[in-house]
Amino acid sequence: MSARVLAGPHAVEEALHAGAPLRYVAMERGRRDHRTRELAATARAAGVEVRWETVTALDRLAGGLRHQGVVAVAEAKPTLALEDLLQDAPRRLLLAADGIEDPQNLGALLRAAGGAGVDGLLLPSRRAAGLSATVERVSAGALEHVRVARVGNLAQALERCREAGWWIIGLDAAGPAALWQFDLRPATVLVVGGEGRGLHALIRAKCDALVRIPLAPGVASLNAAMAAAIALFEAVRQRQA
Repeated sequence: MSARVLAGPHAVEEALHAGAPLRYVAMERGRRDHRTRELAATARAAGVEVRWETVTALDRLAGGLRHQGVVAVAEAKPTLALEDLLQDAPRRLLLAADGIEDPQNLGALLRAAGGAGVDGLLLPSRRAAGLSATVERVSAGALEHVRVARVGNLAQALERCREAGWWIIGLDAAGPAALWQFDLRPATVLVVGGEGRGLHALIRAKCDALVRIPLAPGVASLNAAMAAAIALFEAVRQRQA
């Protein structure tokens, strides 16, 4: 299994708390502040090797990512088959990413998904960013907590979700219904499109409904992660009401 790099104390701490398989944690040699000592103790308690390295070695290991004296090498993020995700989805809330190719956007999307407590993310194998170190960093540790199903064909995956009893709801700036007017309490897959172009025509056609987020005059659209966050937390709000 290939490795991935986690840079920064927060990302490494989240990975340790989530029980992510870490090969080792590297820390700045000579650094013994309270947070560093706690992180080293947490890693050792989890059975993870701690190595003390020079700043130059950490810079090389982090590959340009800001690390603040802490870098971990982890196994690649495991992904699930769609069927496994559908069989274990107690919150009945999924997010699907259609054409999110920028790692920054995907990381922010994962952060929103993690905050809302979704059951998982449907991520296409093509026309989509991979689960890179940049995605890990921007997600602020959320990648460790969000289950991801990599699907070869998103349109077919959405059709399979519909057959399993899920509603497919697309976020579209021109959607006929406002988000707040739609019932998001049943089993729902929220689909968000890429920056600029939104949902692809085939994906839009697979949606049971298209909803928009009403915006003030002069604002054309929101970025994908912001729109997804608003929609996800509206679904959470409705379910708690």
